Amino acid sequence: MSIRLRAMRWWDVEALMPLERELFGDTAWTAEMFWSELAHPGTRWYVVAESLEDEVLGYAGLLAPGAEADVQTVAVAPAAQGRGVGRQLLDALIDQALAREATTLLLEVRADNDQAIRLYTRRGFERIAIRRRYYQPGDTDAWIMRLRPLKAGD
Repeated sequence: MSIRLRAMRWWDVEALMPLERELFGDTAWTAEMFWSELAHPGTRWYVVAESLEDEVLGYAGLLAPGAEADVQTVAVAPAAQGRGVGRQLLDALIDQALAREATTLLLEVRADNDQAIRLYTRRGFERIAIRRRYYQPGDTDAWIMRLRPLKAGD
C-alpha cells in the first residue's frame, strides 16, 4: 500500500476525531487532548499516514522528553489494517525518538490486542510489566512493552 507520512498539524484534529472514536470508543481522546499534545513540539511529535488520494489511514504520537520516550498512540483505520500502515507509523515514531536522542521507547497496549502485540514484538519490543484493569471501562489489562536499545526502522 502506498502511503505518505507527514507531521500532524492542529487543523488535522477534527478530521481525525471520527477515526479516534471508532477505534477507541469510551477511551477516545478529545480534540482538546490532541491540541494540547500538539502545543508541545519540543517533547511531542505526531504523524499522519495518508493514501496518495489524501485519505487518512492512521496516525501516531510520541512523547520524548529525554532518554526515555513513550508511544502515546498508534491508530490505523480498519480498512487499512494488516497492510503495513501500523508498521510504518511505528517506525516513524522510533526514528523520531532516535532523532531526539532517546535510548528507550515504552508503550502500553491492551492485553487483548493481538494484532498490535504481534507488530510490537516483531519490531523488538518486549513485555516488561502488566497494569491490571488499566483500560476502563472493561477492566482490560495493559501490557507495558519496551524497546531498548532503539534501532532505526528497517
